[in-house]
Amino acid sequence: MQAMAATTSGALSCPTNFLAATDRILSGFQEGFLWPLLVVEFLVAVASNSLALYRFGTWEQRPWHPAVVFSAQLALSDLLYALTLLPLAAYFYPPKNWQYGELACRLERFLFTCNLLGSVFFLTCISLNRYLGIVHPFFTRSSLRPKHAWAISAASWALATLLAAPTLSFSRLRQPPEQGNCTVASPEACTRCLGTADDSRLEAYRAYSLVLAALGCGLPLLLTLVAYGALGRAVLRSHGMTAAEKLRVAVLVASGLALYASSYVPYHITQVLNVYARQRWRARCPGFANETEATAALDQRTYVSHQVMRGLMPVAICIHPLLYMAVTPSLGCCRQSCLGCRGSHTLEGTGSSGQVLPLNVTATPQTLGP
Repeated sequence: MQAMAATTSGALSCPTNFLAATDRILSGFQEGFLWPLLVVEFLVAVASNSLALYRFGTWEQRPWHPAVVFSAQLALSDLLYALTLLPLAAYFYPPKNWQYGELACRLERFLFTCNLLGSVFFLTCISLNRYLGIVHPFFTRSSLRPKHAWAISAASWALATLLAAPTLSFSRLRQPPEQGNCTVASPEACTRCLGTADDSRLEAYRAYSLVLAALGCGLPLLLTLVAYGALGRAVLRSHGMTAAEKLRVAVLVASGLALYASSYVPYHITQVLNVYARQRWRARCPGFANETEATAALDQRTYVSHQVMRGLMPVAICIHPLLYMAVTPSLGCCRQSCLGCRGSHTLEGTGSSGQVLPLNVTATPQTLGP
């Protein structure tokens, strides 16, 4: 067994042969499962979100309504997020080896995190905008303008950039401990792009991942639940809507929440748990007697769970255009340009009066029918 080196603080570090043995096990899942899934998701997400942006740019009248502004920002964020999947898939393709330099490594992690947060923020903006447009149409009609939507979008991008900025510091390259050609049989000669942090900064990264989970997932989810809860209550109390229309609204809202809860929430939870499991293993590593004991102590269930969510989470950005951009309006009248529009409904008994608008439109003067 290789000798254990001492860290700058005097504590013993993990032997390099233990690290290499565990890396072979953990990288095998990424090389065998993750990279082909990321390629498929990249193709679908780029095509669907590009089509959504094309639709917004060619079909929507200017100036855009606030709901269109938020939906277009969501499509843009999802598209930029999808573009980070291809270099990640190329990195995971066996042998797992980062060939693009340290700057590209840091930028890939930053753009991945920034656009992931952007998607969550704009989903929340869409949810709140639907709530205001349907439950409080008078306020929306008199106060909410496209310029406000653009200002909120700019603030959302700024917040996503601010929260993602620490990844530029945490991410780094790990040079191979051995010289030679990087092959499947010699992974020790491959360069790694660390998307989390090195051993000396794991505690700081765990705190950062908790902040991301709280501000980038927990708080937006809470706002979405409150908005959709109030929206659902208002729709159920409405006497001007048919049961079929109420069912369509319920299906759309439930689909959005289910997609949110099955992708972003599990991803952040498994990320925090994975970092914590890594901390526990590294603390025990200097005391392992051999490689067998070191690999047996790995929390592979937590690791595999996080890798599965890394593969399944991009499914959400493939489905967003179906739920939020290309969906048939489920409430009230279609756009004024649509043929065969029926009279709009009112939410009776909800504490506010006015027209109920489609879920993808806001109650601005331009969208209100006679």
